[in-house]
Amino acid sequence: MASSQTSKWQNFKISISVYLIYALMRLIFLTCKKSYRDNGVKVPQKGCVVVFWHGRLAFMSYAYKKWWQPIKKPAKVIISDHKDGELITRVMKLFDIGAIRGSSSKGGAKALITALQDIKSGTDVIITPDGPRGPRHSVADGAVIIAQKTNSEIYVLNYEASSFWEFKSWDKMILPKPFCKINFSLSRPFDVNALSIEAAKERIQNELWTASQKDGGKSVQSHKHDFIQNLKIWWAKNESKNPQISNELREILEKEAK
Repeated sequence: MASSQTSKWQNFKISISVYLIYALMRLIFLTCKKSYRDNGVKVPQKGCVVVFWHGRLAFMSYAYKKWWQPIKKPAKVIISDHKDGELITRVMKLFDIGAIRGSSSKGGAKALITALQDIKSGTDVIITPDGPRGPRHSVADGAVIIAQKTNSEIYVLNYEASSFWEFKSWDKMILPKPFCKINFSLSRPFDVNALSIEAAKERIQNELWTASQKDGGKSVQSHKHDFIQNLKIWWAKNESKNPQISNELREILEKEAK
């Protein structure tokens, strides 16, 4: 009985949080000046892979509304099975975006199988390649595997804001401030079918950084420098948990960043 009451109370708190977050997002969005850059790119009829950085999750739903909702094409975002994932899932639902629950550490295989099936049925799969735990601006294998196994193109979504709050989280998520300007973009698609896993991951990373630069964010070189610094911090905290990460690999990445 006590457990049931606790569950109901937790569900109630999540529901309240979801609508408060949605209301805040809606209020901020209505006050902002928006621009949309797509270079004539159209969302394809067949399923595709869509990527954006985890730190741009806050307002990416509005990019979906701009380019996906007009053609009524379904899309699902891969969201972790952790507690915060439930909150994100419910917020996404208010924007008519579905969810595939799972991550590299929990439910990953199931999420991968579901994503492959969804793309083949014409549903687009949205992935944050550095989520759900980082390191920031790293690219995991998931997006590449899904794109290659389904012979799908990859589309990059991004936004940059002229003024924003930056969260003190691993992804440094940004929340645009009221009355700022937000630049949204949908980049030209590319495929990674002929590339190795590592080369494909590097291509995705560079495409995301390039989109950020074009939308008014940092330059690609600045992003690359920050990425190396973030890796150093991440390794310092997690190296003991990940013994496979070698000093030689760290030296190689630092050399490439120069």
